[in-house]
Amino acid sequence: MTALWRGGPATVGRTLSVCGVEMAVTEVGPTAGVPVIVLHGFTGSARAMDPLTERLTARLPARIIGPDLVGHGESDAPDDLYLYRVEAMAGQVASLADALDCETFHLIGYSMGGRVALRLGCTAASRLRSLTLIGASAGLADPEQRRLRIEADAARAERILADLEAFVDEWVADPLFAGQAALGEAHLRAARHQRLTSNPQGLARSLIAAGTGAMEPLHDRLGNCETPTRLLVGARDAKFCAIADQLSAEMPQSGVARIAGAGHAAHLEQPEATAASIAEFIAGVEAQQWSES
Repeated sequence: MTALWRGGPATVGRTLSVCGVEMAVTEVGPTAGVPVIVLHGFTGSARAMDPLTERLTARLPARIIGPDLVGHGESDAPDDLYLYRVEAMAGQVASLADALDCETFHLIGYSMGGRVALRLGCTAASRLRSLTLIGASAGLADPEQRRLRIEADAARAERILADLEAFVDEWVADPLFAGQAALGEAHLRAARHQRLTSNPQGLARSLIAAGTGAMEPLHDRLGNCETPTRLLVGARDAKFCAIADQLSAEMPQSGVARIAGAGHAAHLEQPEATAASIAEFIAGVEAQQWSES
């Protein structure tokens, strides 16, 4: 896709009070551009999404907004566990959009951020111009699977509080993230440093309250998400390829895009192809909405 806008704008960072959370937010791109909110995954931050957001600004005339979700990066890590629940985070994202005068917006979410984004798609579809999910699920429908995942995440939360560095090393060693090894030592060191900037208590609370087992499953709500949706997944991520196919079968305006040569973190492993796919999708949605207005 031909780039629609180039200009190398400066990144603007600030902190906003949103639903009782002091949320760190970065913005890049023209302030008059169409809003695009990008949500990171567990242990991530807005900075972790830079390989994607930098490429999107080169392809779209968009105002790219990247919050640090509660308990992550430079945002608050409050004691109240409810503030970490997926539905609470979805509400925080909607309120952040209000605070930034974004009545409607494109929403991109990766992994945990994708589950937050999907919650908004299922409960507040009128706010979304489009929805892009990268390696995301609708939660676990089976009660036994949920119970086992809740137990596993409680144990992980204890390890976070005992030794964050050891937990981060354990987390990134998961086969789900094996594809990132090809990005080189410099990337791995920078990613490790970024994960370690979060508050351990915030990460532990996030895992307990917003883990895949703890969240309210969204399977029964998928038919309510009438937002144009792209389910983006790394072609090497067999588990989430299957999940994407299942979601697509239930979501009325959705399609699956597989990124060749990528695993779970497609936006990091193949950032050019991922950004091109998302930019093409968003531009197409904008063109369609313009023609209908």
